[in-house]
Amino acid sequence: MPAAQVPVGNAVVIAGAKPYVVAQPTAGKYVAFDAACTHQGATVGASEGLTLECPAHGSRFDGATGSVERGPARTPLTSVAVRLDGDTLHVG
Repeated sequence: MPAAQVPVGNAVVIAGAKPYVVAQPTAGKYVAFDAACTHQGATVGASEGLTLECPAHGSRFDGATGSVERGPARTPLTSVAVRLDGDTLHVG
């Protein structure tokens, strides 16, 4: 995916057979997570900035770290490898 699709200070959910969340917490630093909520597996959504929220039960995660900000989820999102190659991000 083009790195330009992930603005600084924001997270984006990448749909697909296995959805991912890609975020750029600070300029040039990219992180990625499995987008499956650790509570019951629903795909989290990216809202304002780096906030990720599960539509099923309201769990909230930090898009920069994957950590739980609000339950019922108790486990952070699973980290996924992400690498910048030129202006393209490779996830997984």
